[in-house]
This record gives sequence, C-alpha cells and structure tokens, in this order.
Amino acid sequence: MCTKRKTIARRKENGVAAVEFGLLIVFLLAIVTGIIEFGKAFWYYDALVKSTRDGARFLSLSRVSPTVGIDSGSISQAKDQVVTAVSAANVPGFTSGYVSVSCDPNCTVPDYVTVSISAYPITIGGWIPVFVPTGTTTWTSTLSPYTTMRYMR
Repeated sequence: MCTKRKTIARRKENGVAAVEFGLLIVFLLAIVTGIIEFGKAFWYYDALVKSTRDGARFLSLSRVSPTVGIDSGSISQAKDQVVTAVSAANVPGFTSGYVSVSCDPNCTVPDYVTVSISAYPITIGGWIPVFVPTGTTTWTSTLSPYTTMRYMR
C-alpha cells in the first residue's frame, strides 16, 4: 500500500518541473539579455574614453617648440587617431564628426587640451530586444566622454 501511495503522488507531480522552468526562464533570459546589452554599451563607452585619451595625449605632447601652439594639422591628426582607435574596437557608425578638440585658453599656446566626443548614439536592445517600461523594445541614449590634459611645454 505504501508503494501505491508513492506512485500516485509521483503522478500528481509530473510536469511540475517543466512548469517551474517555464516560469523562471523568462526572468533568466531577461537578466542575460540585460547583461549582454549593457555590457555592449560599457564596451563602447570604454572604447570612446580610451580613444579621447589617446587623442589628448597626442595633442599635449605634439609641439614644434615651446612657444608654438597646436596647428590645424595636429588637430586633424588627433581626430583621425581617435576615429582609428574607435574603429579598432568595432564601435559601429563612428565618424570624425563626433570628435571635437578645444584648447584652454586658445590653441596658440594652450594650458590644457580637451578632446571630446559629443552625443554618440547607442541603442540598447538593438541586438536582443529589451522590454522597457514604456512598452518599446529598444532604448536610445548618447555617450559624450572627454579627456582634458595639460599641454606640455
């Protein structure tokens, strides 16, 4: 009789594991999707920050003489260097139009050099749909990192 009760109890529990797995897989997939999408956004941001640092370092060390400041050729070289570094990191759709260079107080003989990226757009949920509270499956944001370095005289 004891064996018969165990068999009946097992039959009543058939499929419980499948139902529990079905309920939990939704939450697990949402967590994995968020990790992948936000990881991609952090990867892009890190590549942009490193490229602005490289450009600012290039400009802060590229001087002809202590009394001569930064020329337009050096600025365009720094922008090209930033674009090359970002492209090497496989960040899509990046052009030199996002890169700007400024000098404080001026580029004749500056004290500080700033290389910035203005409003590079990223879309979270483009690869794997993410359900945002507004009901959409994507979320668009912009990244605007910059680096300021002292001009070495």
